[in-house]
Amino acid sequence: MADAPAGSWVPGADGSGFGIENLPYGVVRHRGGRPVPAIRIGAFALDLAAVASAGLLPIPGLEPGVFAEPALNAFLGLGPRIWSDTRRRLQALLAKGSSELDPIAVPALLPLEEVRTVLPVNIGNYVDGYASIEHATNVGRLFRPEGDPLTPNWRHVPIAYHGRARTVVPSGTPVRRPWGQRPPAQPGAAPSFEPERRLDFELELGFVTAAGPSLGEPIPVRRAAEHIFGVVLVNDWSAREIQRWESQPLGPYLGKSFATSISPWIVPLEALAPVRVPGVPQRPEPLPYLRLEDPWALDIDLEATITPEASGVATRVTRTNSRGLYWSAPQQLAHATSGGATIGPGDLFASGTISGTEAGSYGCLLERSRAGREPIPLDDGGSRTFLEDGDTVTIRGYGEAARISLGELTGRVAPAGTWSGFHE
Repeated sequence: MADAPAGSWVPGADGSGFGIENLPYGVVRHRGGRPVPAIRIGAFALDLAAVASAGLLPIPGLEPGVFAEPALNAFLGLGPRIWSDTRRRLQALLAKGSSELDPIAVPALLPLEEVRTVLPVNIGNYVDGYASIEHATNVGRLFRPEGDPLTPNWRHVPIAYHGRARTVVPSGTPVRRPWGQRPPAQPGAAPSFEPERRLDFELELGFVTAAGPSLGEPIPVRRAAEHIFGVVLVNDWSAREIQRWESQPLGPYLGKSFATSISPWIVPLEALAPVRVPGVPQRPEPLPYLRLEDPWALDIDLEATITPEASGVATRVTRTNSRGLYWSAPQQLAHATSGGATIGPGDLFASGTISGTEAGSYGCLLERSRAGREPIPLDDGGSRTFLEDGDTVTIRGYGEAARISLGELTGRVAPAGTWSGFHE
């Protein structure tokens, strides 16, 4: 693709992280109206339904009604040629010196403070991975201190679990502390059923898919870009006590099913080309169907903060980078479809917790607090081992090499509800 035009006429867009080189897609409600697809440019959302209905997106194969839908699934289903053509056209409309949008710029260019972002896609399937070797090693050492922290299969297969698509929620949605079974207090005793005490966040990236081939046809790693639309921030909230009790022998269930948050703006894969770098060496070499030829690691700086409700003071509890992920998005996609499964527009694949090699780069509180044994100091004078009610977790991402922001993803912990069914 040709370089993006040098700057935009939209006030404040240049240098904001949401300039003309980014143009992420989302869905917004303007002053309570119906949801419409939009792109973010600076501190504005450009209503794509208005732009298309004005005849300003004359792209073969792009019907105007695609952007009249309340989600982006139909657009994602059109494939990479139309995505690329649409992106170039939008860049031309927003470039310095362009005046084609003038007649509709005021009604179509919506200040962010006047809109509410909603879930950008209807998510049909959700898969969460375990792609960070640092995270897998740290967790393995916590729970298997005398053995190999990595299971024998970890370096051979991109491990993942199938999550709950219906509990994927947009940024800003409160997350209620879940109820569940907790492990027995002593051997031979019965488990209890109570609100989770060890609530955690997980700092992750996710990729959103396009249409896939027919059932039974795999997606080769070399063709992954045809089926990956873009990237979002992900917080896969985790109930650690519930997870520990239920995970043997089949893995996460209720410990992960109550909520997964995603950021509101999907950054197109094309925009991330300048931050694609070679990944870490994989030893032993993966099986042929998982071998990569192109650079697919993403050089994106990531951070997570916790803000207690009482103080309102944010503390950065982790800072890391996604370029160190062991398993890449194409490898996750190739493996997921290698056995015959298919994908559809709007499916979500998450990386799993992204961690580095030092405590300040660990992507969840389970690692940072060493399973609750070491409290983490907060800037307001308090501390945390796990999340408390009223805490707000904020995750941010930025690709410095491309001046690309992934924005921020927030979620506030709400108290557990009264589970009356337990007493019936």
